[in-house]
Amino acid sequence: MRRGAAVSLIPAVRKGLLFDQTLKVADLLLTDTDDMVQKGYGWMLKDASIIFRDEVMDFVLKNKNNMPRTALRYAIERMPDNLRKKAMAPK
Repeated sequence: MRRGAAVSLIPAVRKGLLFDQTLKVADLLLTDTDDMVQKGYGWMLKDASIIFRDEVMDFVLKNKNNMPRTALRYAIERMPDNLRKKAMAPK
């Protein structure tokens, strides 16, 4: 169900809808230890970054020290190289 909460928002966020809910779900799942949940909300953030790149990047930069690496890598997958490097750099 936790993964489903994230994945179910993907079609809406691809259309530019429900972005606030997307960030709320990402916040709730931020430190989840389940690999599939991390992939799910990382995928949700990745698709949100198509339209909301700056907002997703702000979220990633704010949370990168608490975010599991799996979720972080998924979230920044579609970002330009310079932003991916910034997200992966140590604080």
